[in-house]
Amino acid sequence: MMWWNALSALGGMSVTGPLGIAVAVWLLAGRTWRLSLSWCLLFGIGMLLVVVTKVAWYGWGIGIPDWNFAGLSGHAMRSCAVYPVVFYLMFLKARPVSRHAALAAGVLLAVLISFSRLPVGAHSLSEVVLGGAVGLAVAAAFVVTARSEQPAVVGRILVALCVPLVLVMPFTKQVPAEQWVRQVAVQLSGNDPTPRKWKHGPDRKKVRQLQQVRQVQQAI
Repeated sequence: MMWWNALSALGGMSVTGPLGIAVAVWLLAGRTWRLSLSWCLLFGIGMLLVVVTKVAWYGWGIGIPDWNFAGLSGHAMRSCAVYPVVFYLMFLKARPVSRHAALAAGVLLAVLISFSRLPVGAHSLSEVVLGGAVGLAVAAAFVVTARSEQPAVVGRILVALCVPLVLVMPFTKQVPAEQWVRQVAVQLSGNDPTPRKWKHGPDRKKVRQLQQVRQVQQAI
């Protein structure tokens, strides 16, 4: 479980948000204003879809209960959008084989982070799959756009921007993005937040109770 929690932390807003900003800054430093704007628009659209689907559920109960869907997974969307793009840009000046391998590595990492939301009990399968699909669509659209432009700054600058974020931010206090979205939904709808009726993982309270009972039995 610690492994999945560590992976899940890499998809948090406190990591992927600054990484998305680092990409935009790097592109601006490379004097590719149009490409930086394209990235901001694509990533912004992905984020907007996450917020809209979550607000629709929490505020008005609009979702797909049969699929256990109450909104796109923000972790999955951001990870699948950011990490493939970061890896791709880091090796933008490398040979095509290396660049494609880096892109594949970014996609693999993003998929693992997205999948980690299942064992930690944060999301249902449909929320992870659809959130990841939106993120990959964002990344794919950006990569296709980036082929027509070549930023002037080498990938080492992007590495210098991103590595500290990946190493430090997972250990900082996590941004309560879900709580903010829920509060927005309540303010807009005037309703109590719609609860999720399905379980996403083991009931941790019951698990802890069982563990305590076993410890007592062993002590006896």
